[in-house]
Amino acid sequence: QVQLVESGGGLVQAGGSLRLSCVASGRTFSRYAMGWFRQAPGKEREFVAAISWNGGITYYADSVKGRFTISRDNAKNTVYLQMNSLKSEDTAVYYCAAKFDNFGYRIGRSYDYWGQGTQVTVSS
Repeated sequence: QVQLVESGGGLVQAGGSLRLSCVASGRTFSRYAMGWFRQAPGKEREFVAAISWNGGITYYADSVKGRFTISRDNAKNTVYLQMNSLKSEDTAVYYCAAKFDNFGYRIGRSYDYWGQGTQVTVSS
């Protein structure tokens, strides 16, 4: 079993930055690929970014490419999402997720574990 706890959300003005963190329990963190997803009110959950088990491969949604950066520190059991140049449309609850396999990074239902989420609100 893996538990994921997100932090770092908050209220920020458009154009600002936030860094989300997701800490995983357990000693097998380095075996998991990790992803970030988000869900805005009244909308479906959508893929944001993902990173392979060793950080060698990253994926981004077109809407965040060039503004967001996903990274991980396996020694700290932590994955990060650095969000720059935030826009009002980035407002959502952000979730981190973990998966055993190395395909389907953009597909939410392929992930095995999920955190509780952290709210990000961008004011215009």
